[in-house]
Amino acid sequence: MSIRPVKRIIEAQPTIEGAGVHLRRAFGFGDTGETDPFLLFDDFRNDSPRDYMKGFPWHPHRGIETITYVLSGTVTHADSLGNNGALGAGDVQWMTAGSGILHQEMPQGDPAGRMHGFQLWANLPSQLKMTKPRYQDVKSKEIAEVIDDDGTKVRVICGEFWGKRGPVDGIAADPYYLDVSVPPGKRKSLPVDTRRNAFAYVFEGSGDFRAASDPIGVLTEQPGPVEIVKREQTGNRSLVLFSAGDEVVVQAGEQGIRFLLISGRPLEEPVAWYGPIVMNTQAQLRQAVAELQNGTFVKER
Repeated sequence: MSIRPVKRIIEAQPTIEGAGVHLRRAFGFGDTGETDPFLLFDDFRNDSPRDYMKGFPWHPHRGIETITYVLSGTVTHADSLGNNGALGAGDVQWMTAGSGILHQEMPQGDPAGRMHGFQLWANLPSQLKMTKPRYQDVKSKEIAEVIDDDGTKVRVICGEFWGKRGPVDGIAADPYYLDVSVPPGKRKSLPVDTRRNAFAYVFEGSGDFRAASDPIGVLTEQPGPVEIVKREQTGNRSLVLFSAGDEVVVQAGEQGIRFLLISGRPLEEPVAWYGPIVMNTQAQLRQAVAELQNGTFVKER
Protein backbone atom coordinates (compact mmCIF):
# COMPACT_ATOMS: atom_id res chain seq x y z
CA MET A 1 0.00 0.00 0.00
CA SER A 2 1.23 3.54 -0.78
CA ILE A 3 -0.03 6.37 1.40
CA ARG A 4 -1.21 9.47 -0.43
CA PRO A 5 0.95 12.47 0.53
CA VAL A 6 -0.76 15.77 1.22
CA LYS A 7 -0.36 18.04 -1.77
CA ARG A 8 -1.93 21.13 -0.24
CA ILE A 9 -4.25 22.27 2.55
CA ILE A 10 -6.73 25.03 1.74
CA GLU A 11 -8.99 26.91 4.13
CA ALA A 12 -12.50 27.38 2.71
CA GLN A 13 -13.08 31.06 1.99
CA PRO A 14 -16.18 33.15 2.80
CA THR A 15 -18.35 34.08 -0.18
CA ILE A 16 -21.96 34.99 -0.94
CA GLU A 17 -24.12 33.10 -3.44
CA GLY A 18 -27.74 32.95 -4.52
CA ALA A 19 -29.85 35.78 -3.14
CA GLY A 20 -27.42 36.45 -0.31
CA VAL A 21 -26.45 33.13 1.26
CA HIS A 22 -23.25 33.35 3.31
CA LEU A 23 -21.13 30.24 2.85
CA ARG A 24 -17.57 28.95 2.63
CA ARG A 25 -16.09 27.82 -0.70
CA ALA A 26 -13.27 25.27 -0.66
CA PHE A 27 -12.76 25.36 -4.44
CA GLY A 28 -14.59 26.43 -7.58
CA PHE A 29 -14.49 28.62 -10.67
CA GLY A 30 -10.78 28.02 -11.24
CA ASP A 31 -8.40 25.40 -12.57
CA THR A 32 -10.12 22.01 -12.29
CA GLY A 33 -7.03 19.86 -12.91
CA GLU A 34 -6.42 18.87 -9.29
CA THR A 35 -10.08 18.11 -8.48
CA ASP A 36 -11.31 16.72 -11.85
CA PRO A 37 -14.09 15.48 -12.19
CA PHE A 38 -15.26 17.80 -9.41
CA LEU A 39 -15.78 21.48 -10.15
CA LEU A 40 -16.89 23.19 -6.94
CA PHE A 41 -17.39 22.49 -3.25
CA ASP A 42 -19.36 24.74 -0.89
CA ASP A 43 -19.97 24.48 2.86
CA PHE A 44 -23.21 26.33 3.71
CA ARG A 45 -23.22 26.49 7.48
CA ASN A 46 -24.77 29.23 9.54
CA ASP A 47 -26.57 29.79 12.85
CA SER A 48 -28.16 33.08 11.71
CA PRO A 49 -31.28 32.70 9.51
CA ARG A 50 -30.76 36.13 7.94
CA ASP A 51 -27.56 34.79 6.37
CA TYR A 52 -29.27 31.97 4.46
CA MET A 53 -33.07 32.45 4.34
CA LYS A 54 -33.09 34.18 0.91
CA GLY A 55 -31.69 30.96 -0.53
CA PHE A 56 -30.95 30.13 -4.14
CA PRO A 57 -33.88 31.29 -6.32
CA TRP A 58 -34.50 30.00 -9.84
CA HIS A 59 -31.28 29.40 -11.77
CA PRO A 60 -30.17 27.17 -14.66
CA HIS A 61 -27.96 24.06 -14.69
CA ARG A 62 -26.56 22.20 -17.68
CA GLY A 63 -23.71 19.73 -18.22
CA ILE A 64 -23.08 18.97 -14.54
CA GLU A 65 -24.34 17.10 -11.50
CA THR A 66 -25.03 18.81 -8.16
CA ILE A 67 -24.76 16.82 -4.95
CA THR A 68 -26.42 18.29 -1.86
CA TYR A 69 -25.81 16.73 1.57
CA VAL A 70 -27.73 18.21 4.51
CA LEU A 71 -26.51 17.82 8.11
CA SER A 72 -28.98 20.10 9.91
CA GLY A 73 -31.99 22.13 8.89
CA THR A 74 -33.96 21.57 5.70
CA VAL A 75 -33.54 22.44 2.02
CA THR A 76 -36.72 22.63 -0.06
CA HIS A 77 -36.28 22.37 -3.83
CA ALA A 78 -38.29 22.66 -7.04
CA ASP A 79 -37.49 22.65 -10.75
CA SER A 80 -38.85 23.26 -14.24
CA LEU A 81 -39.66 19.55 -14.67
CA GLY A 82 -42.24 19.71 -11.90
CA ASN A 83 -40.10 18.00 -9.25
CA ASN A 84 -40.22 19.33 -5.71
CA GLY A 85 -39.47 18.13 -2.22
CA ALA A 86 -37.39 18.67 0.89
CA LEU A 87 -34.05 17.40 2.17
CA GLY A 88 -33.74 16.94 5.91
CA ALA A 89 -30.84 16.16 8.22
CA GLY A 90 -28.73 13.34 6.81
CA ASP A 91 -30.47 13.35 3.41
CA VAL A 92 -28.74 13.57 0.02
CA GLN A 93 -29.84 14.75 -3.39
CA TRP A 94 -27.77 13.80 -6.44
CA MET A 95 -29.14 15.84 -9.34
CA THR A 96 -27.97 15.16 -12.89
CA ALA A 97 -28.79 18.39 -14.73
CA GLY A 98 -27.78 16.97 -18.12
CA SER A 99 -29.39 18.87 -21.02
CA GLY A 100 -30.72 21.54 -18.69
CA ILE A 101 -33.16 22.45 -15.95
CA LEU A 102 -34.20 25.53 -14.03
CA HIS A 103 -33.91 24.90 -10.32
CA GLN A 104 -34.33 26.57 -6.94
CA GLU A 105 -33.16 25.61 -3.44
CA MET A 106 -34.39 27.31 -0.27
CA PRO A 107 -32.69 26.49 3.06
CA GLN A 108 -34.56 26.53 6.36
CA GLY A 109 -32.96 26.19 9.78
CA ASP A 110 -33.66 23.64 12.48
CA PRO A 111 -35.66 24.68 15.59
CA ALA A 112 -32.55 26.50 16.88
CA GLY A 113 -32.11 28.34 13.56
CA ARG A 114 -29.06 26.33 12.49
CA MET A 115 -28.45 25.35 8.88
CA HIS A 116 -25.61 23.14 7.67
CA GLY A 117 -24.98 21.31 4.45
CA PHE A 118 -22.62 20.86 1.55
CA GLN A 119 -22.93 21.17 -2.20
CA LEU A 120 -20.53 19.50 -4.61
CA TRP A 121 -20.57 19.97 -8.39
CA ALA A 122 -19.37 17.10 -10.55
CA ASN A 123 -18.65 17.47 -14.26
CA LEU A 124 -20.38 15.28 -16.85
CA PRO A 125 -18.35 13.69 -19.67
CA SER A 126 -18.94 15.11 -23.15
CA GLN A 127 -21.18 12.23 -24.26
CA LEU A 128 -23.54 12.84 -21.32
CA LYS A 129 -23.66 16.64 -21.30
CA MET A 130 -27.07 16.61 -23.00
CA THR A 131 -28.46 13.52 -21.30
CA LYS A 132 -31.95 13.53 -19.81
CA PRO A 133 -32.02 15.16 -16.35
CA ARG A 134 -32.67 12.90 -13.37
CA TYR A 135 -32.74 12.94 -9.57
CA GLN A 136 -31.58 10.51 -6.94
CA ASP A 137 -33.13 11.63 -3.66
CA VAL A 138 -31.82 9.59 -0.75
CA LYS A 139 -33.20 9.67 2.78
CA SER A 140 -30.79 9.43 5.69
CA LYS A 141 -32.05 5.98 6.73
CA GLU A 142 -31.18 4.60 3.27
CA ILE A 143 -27.48 5.53 3.53
CA ALA A 144 -25.27 2.58 4.40
CA GLU A 145 -23.22 3.00 7.56
CA VAL A 146 -20.36 0.87 8.83
CA ILE A 147 -18.59 1.07 12.20
CA ASP A 148 -15.11 -0.42 12.63
CA ASP A 149 -13.79 -2.05 15.80
CA ASP A 150 -11.99 1.13 16.90
CA GLY A 151 -15.18 3.20 16.63
CA THR A 152 -14.48 4.75 13.22
CA LYS A 153 -17.81 5.36 11.49
CA VAL A 154 -18.30 5.78 7.74
CA ARG A 155 -21.53 6.75 5.97
CA VAL A 156 -21.27 5.47 2.39
CA ILE A 157 -23.23 7.86 0.18
CA CYS A 158 -21.75 6.80 -3.16
CA GLY A 159 -19.35 3.99 -4.06
CA GLU A 160 -18.37 0.87 -2.15
CA PHE A 161 -16.45 0.90 1.13
CA TRP A 162 -15.72 -1.80 3.71
CA GLY A 163 -18.25 -4.11 2.07
CA LYS A 164 -21.07 -1.55 2.00
CA ARG A 165 -22.38 0.18 -1.12
CA GLY A 166 -23.95 3.61 -1.15
CA PRO A 167 -27.47 4.13 -2.52
CA VAL A 168 -26.41 6.59 -5.27
CA ASP A 169 -25.48 4.76 -8.47
CA GLY A 170 -25.05 5.08 -12.23
CA ILE A 171 -22.68 8.07 -12.02
CA ALA A 172 -20.27 8.41 -14.96
CA ALA A 173 -17.14 9.35 -12.99
CA ASP A 174 -17.71 6.46 -10.55
CA PRO A 175 -17.22 8.77 -7.56
CA TYR A 176 -16.87 7.77 -3.93
CA TYR A 177 -18.52 10.08 -1.38
CA LEU A 178 -17.89 9.12 2.25
CA ASP A 179 -18.71 10.82 5.56
CA VAL A 180 -15.95 9.64 7.96
CA SER A 181 -15.77 10.03 11.75
CA VAL A 182 -12.60 8.91 13.57
CA PRO A 183 -12.56 8.83 17.41
CA PRO A 184 -10.06 10.90 19.42
CA GLY A 185 -6.44 9.78 19.12
CA LYS A 186 -7.13 6.99 16.63
CA ARG A 187 -5.04 6.48 13.49
CA LYS A 188 -6.97 5.21 10.49
CA SER A 189 -6.07 4.02 6.99
CA LEU A 190 -8.74 4.41 4.32
CA PRO A 191 -8.33 2.83 0.85
CA VAL A 192 -8.63 5.10 -2.21
CA ASP A 193 -8.29 3.87 -5.81
CA THR A 194 -5.00 5.08 -7.31
CA ARG A 195 -6.79 6.11 -10.53
CA ARG A 196 -8.82 8.74 -8.71
CA ASN A 197 -8.29 12.33 -7.68
CA ALA A 198 -9.12 12.62 -4.00
CA PHE A 199 -9.71 15.25 -1.34
CA ALA A 200 -10.88 15.42 2.26
CA TYR A 201 -12.95 18.22 3.75
CA VAL A 202 -12.76 18.55 7.54
CA PHE A 203 -15.85 19.97 9.24
CA GLU A 204 -15.57 18.77 12.86
CA GLY A 205 -12.59 18.30 15.15
CA SER A 206 -9.06 18.14 13.82
CA GLY A 207 -6.36 15.70 12.81
CA ASP A 208 -3.22 15.02 10.82
CA PHE A 209 -3.22 13.62 7.27
CA ARG A 210 0.54 13.90 6.82
CA ALA A 211 1.73 10.42 7.73
CA ALA A 212 3.37 9.85 4.34
CA SER A 213 5.25 13.09 3.92
CA ASP A 214 7.14 15.75 5.81
CA PRO A 215 4.73 17.82 7.90
CA ILE A 216 3.39 20.93 6.24
CA GLY A 217 3.43 23.82 8.67
CA VAL A 218 2.63 27.49 8.93
CA LEU A 219 5.71 29.66 8.55
CA THR A 220 5.89 32.08 11.46
CA GLU A 221 8.30 34.99 11.83
CA GLN A 222 10.33 35.09 15.04
CA PRO A 223 12.76 37.70 16.40
CA GLY A 224 16.26 37.15 15.08
CA PRO A 225 17.61 35.54 11.92
CA VAL A 226 15.86 32.16 12.36
CA GLU A 227 12.40 31.41 10.99
CA ILE A 228 10.41 28.72 12.77
CA VAL A 229 7.81 26.50 11.14
CA LYS A 230 4.93 25.79 13.49
CA ARG A 231 3.17 22.46 12.93
CA GLU A 232 -0.60 22.64 13.08
CA GLN A 233 -3.28 20.02 12.73
CA THR A 234 -5.84 20.23 9.96
CA GLY A 235 -9.04 21.58 11.43
CA ASN A 236 -12.54 22.85 10.73
CA ARG A 237 -13.35 24.04 7.18
CA SER A 238 -10.06 22.74 5.75
CA LEU A 239 -9.73 21.09 2.34
CA VAL A 240 -6.93 18.52 2.02
CA LEU A 241 -5.77 17.75 -1.54
CA PHE A 242 -3.91 14.46 -1.93
CA SER A 243 -1.26 13.30 -4.39
CA ALA A 244 -1.20 9.77 -5.87
CA GLY A 245 -1.44 6.63 -3.75
CA ASP A 246 -3.91 3.94 -2.76
CA GLU A 247 -4.75 4.90 0.83
CA VAL A 248 -5.34 7.97 2.96
CA VAL A 249 -4.07 7.94 6.55
CA VAL A 250 -5.46 10.22 9.25
CA GLN A 251 -4.48 10.66 12.90
CA ALA A 252 -7.42 12.09 14.83
CA GLY A 253 -6.83 14.89 17.33
CA GLU A 254 -8.03 15.19 20.93
CA GLN A 255 -11.63 15.89 19.89
CA GLY A 256 -11.69 13.33 17.11
CA ILE A 257 -12.21 14.29 13.48
CA ARG A 258 -15.08 14.18 11.00
CA PHE A 259 -14.56 14.79 7.31
CA LEU A 260 -15.87 14.04 3.86
CA LEU A 261 -13.57 11.84 1.76
CA ILE A 262 -14.43 12.30 -1.91
CA SER A 263 -12.72 10.79 -4.94
CA GLY A 264 -13.47 10.31 -8.63
CA ARG A 265 -11.88 9.32 -11.90
CA PRO A 266 -10.73 12.40 -13.82
CA LEU A 267 -12.48 13.06 -17.13
CA GLU A 268 -9.50 14.96 -18.58
CA GLU A 269 -11.76 16.92 -20.93
CA PRO A 270 -11.76 20.64 -21.77
CA VAL A 271 -14.00 22.78 -19.57
CA ALA A 272 -15.98 25.77 -20.85
CA TRP A 273 -17.62 27.34 -17.81
CA TYR A 274 -20.30 29.97 -17.30
CA GLY A 275 -21.63 29.80 -13.75
CA PRO A 276 -23.83 26.70 -13.37
CA ILE A 277 -23.48 25.82 -17.08
CA VAL A 278 -20.42 23.71 -17.91
CA MET A 279 -19.71 22.51 -21.44
CA ASN A 280 -16.61 21.48 -23.41
CA THR A 281 -16.29 24.35 -25.89
CA GLN A 282 -17.02 28.07 -26.00
CA ALA A 283 -19.36 27.47 -28.94
CA GLN A 284 -21.45 25.07 -26.83
CA LEU A 285 -21.46 27.61 -24.04
CA ARG A 286 -22.65 30.40 -26.33
CA GLN A 287 -25.42 28.13 -27.60
CA ALA A 288 -26.53 27.36 -24.05
CA VAL A 289 -26.65 31.05 -23.13
CA ALA A 290 -28.60 31.86 -26.32
CA GLU A 291 -31.11 29.11 -25.52
CA LEU A 292 -31.45 30.44 -21.99
CA GLN A 293 -32.28 33.86 -23.41
CA ASN A 294 -34.76 32.66 -26.06
CA GLY A 295 -36.59 30.15 -23.84
CA THR A 296 -35.39 26.89 -25.40
CA PHE A 297 -32.87 25.97 -22.68
CA VAL A 298 -35.00 23.27 -21.05
CA LYS A 299 -35.27 20.26 -23.40
CA GLU A 300 -37.37 18.00 -21.16
CA ARG A 301 -40.81 18.99 -19.91
